[in-house]
Amino acid sequence: MIDFELNEEQALIIETVRQFAENEIRPVAREAEEARKIDPALLAHSHELGLVANALPESLGGGGERSAVTGALIAEELAWGDLGIALAILSPSLTALTLMDAGTEALQAQILPSFLRGDFLPGSLALTEPRSDNDPLEPRATAKRDGGEIVLAGTKSMVPWLDGTRSSVVLAAEDGEPQLFLVPADRPGLKVQNDEYMGVQALRTVELQLEGVRIPAEQRLESGGRAGIQNLLNRARVAQSALAVGVSRAAFEISRDYAKERETFGAPIATRQSIAFMLADMAREIDAARLLVWEAAWLLDAGRDCTREVTLARNFTQQTALQVTDAAVQVLGGHGYIREYLPELLLRNARGFAVFEGLALI
Repeated sequence: MIDFELNEEQALIIETVRQFAENEIRPVAREAEEARKIDPALLAHSHELGLVANALPESLGGGGERSAVTGALIAEELAWGDLGIALAILSPSLTALTLMDAGTEALQAQILPSFLRGDFLPGSLALTEPRSDNDPLEPRATAKRDGGEIVLAGTKSMVPWLDGTRSSVVLAAEDGEPQLFLVPADRPGLKVQNDEYMGVQALRTVELQLEGVRIPAEQRLESGGRAGIQNLLNRARVAQSALAVGVSRAAFEISRDYAKERETFGAPIATRQSIAFMLADMAREIDAARLLVWEAAWLLDAGRDCTREVTLARNFTQQTALQVTDAAVQVLGGHGYIREYLPELLLRNARGFAVFEGLALI
C-alpha cells in the first residue's frame, strides 16, 4: 500500500524546520546573499536542531535515525527559506555522512564526534572538476601511493568551504578508478581560491588546487568502487532535487500571494486567466517533482538500485525550478526584476541546479 502520511517523528521534525526557515532563514536571506556571508549565530542555532546529528550512529552519540525521505523533507523546507543558507546548514553532512558510509572505523571514531559537539562544524565534499565534460565517475584528479602516503594532484571546483572547514572529502582517480580521500584543510600543497557564481552567493564555494598534497594512506576511504561512488552521487542528487522543490515552492507561494493582492482594473490579477493558468501549471509541476523525489528517497532507504529514479528526479526538478522561478518573475512583472523582491534571487539560484554536484547529501 502506498502511504504518504508522515510518521509522528517526521511530522515534528518538519514542523520545527518549517518554523525555523520562516522565522530565521527567510528574513535574512537577502542580507546573507548581499554580504556573501551567513551569520554564525544562525548556523549555531541550526546545529542545535540536530538535523545532521540525528542521522549519525548512536554508538558515537548521534541519533541513529538516518532516512533519505526525512532528509529530503528537511532539505525542501530549508531551501524554501533560502538555498544558499540551506546548503550551509546541511554542509556538515557532506563530510559526516560520507564518512559514515565509507570511512574506516578509526576515521569515524576520530572525526564524527566533532560534528556532534556544541559548535557548528561545516563539512566539504569535492566532486566537481572545472571542465565541460565533468563526470564524477571519471575524475581527472589523481591519487598515487608513495610508501605510507597518498599524493593527490588536480583541481576541484564548486567545493563548499565555510569558515571553520577542517577537511574535505576529495574524489580522485586511483589506478583509473574513482576513490574518496579525506584531506585536511591545512595540508601543504592545498590551495583555495574563491569561486564567483551568479547565485547561492551566501554559500562560500571554492576551487581546490591539489599540488602534490600528501595525506596518510589511512585517510583513503573504503568507497566501494564505482557502485559506492554511484550511491554517493544518488544521495547527493536526491538532496539536490529536494532543494530544487523547496526553491520552486517558495517562488510559487510568493507569486500566488502577490497575484491575490495585486489589483488591476478593479480585480486581483489572480483572476486573470493567463495568471491563473500560470499559477496552476506551477503548482502541478511542483507536486509532480516532489513525488519523484520521494520515490527516489524511498528507494534509497530500501537499499534498492535507484539510479534511474534519481536521474528522473534530478532532471525534472532542475527543469521545474527554472520554469517556476522564471514564471514567478513574470507574475510579479516589473517587481519581479527588482532586487527588493525575492523572485530574481530565486531565479538566479535555480539556474545553478543544472551544474550543482555534491553540495548536499542525505
